[in-house]
Amino acid sequence: MTAPSRRERLRTTTVAEIKSGARRLLVDGGVEAVSLRAIARDMGMTAPAIYRYFPSLEALVGALAGDLYEESTALLEAARDGAGEDEVAQLLAMARAFRAWSVAHPAEFGLIFGAPTPSATTFFDTCADADHPGARFGAVFVQPLVELWHRSPFPTPPPELLRRHFEGRLEPLRQSHGEIPVEVAWAFLSGWTRLYGLVAMEVFDQVSWAITEPEHLFELELTTFATQLTPHRP
Repeated sequence: MTAPSRRERLRTTTVAEIKSGARRLLVDGGVEAVSLRAIARDMGMTAPAIYRYFPSLEALVGALAGDLYEESTALLEAARDGAGEDEVAQLLAMARAFRAWSVAHPAEFGLIFGAPTPSATTFFDTCADADHPGARFGAVFVQPLVELWHRSPFPTPPPELLRRHFEGRLEPLRQSHGEIPVEVAWAFLSGWTRLYGLVAMEVFDQVSWAITEPEHLFELELTTFATQLTPHRP
């Protein structure tokens, strides 16, 4: 493999510095504070010079969002790999890792899991594509559910009920994750909406009116979810 040239190394370093500057602005002032002009000023560059690396603000914010998905996905994978062979244990470990990352990085969470931002419309509009960083993030949760379902099917709503509500409506999910069984689709969507809802309420301080230490509610819900994935024994 040919080593990168000096120019290529400089470009890689500059791109990383631009994205790092964008992240600092995001953390300090939200996505509205991210601008090519502000980044150029912080780096001692002219604003037009930034366009040699990113053709638009939307491209830069999309690249930053992709990095954040990859960062959080790597943490989930590490949590999964440290949880042993049991799929339920893997899912719980990843859920805890997701909450920890989100609470520690509320601005970053807001960019990729909050309200859609006009600054990166194209990036988020393609989330259903299988090679999109967001789809790869979701796949880390989907795969253990698929493996668990094939090894030890968990209780689900009656098949006719799943068909009534899901038939013909799972194309976006299957575009990202293939022809997964409808039971797995239900388990994933049910679990993700519960996990995401709890984490988002904590990150955006929408649960402090009810409980002072929301991680206890989170753990209780994880226990309930794990119970739902356990086959009924006669």
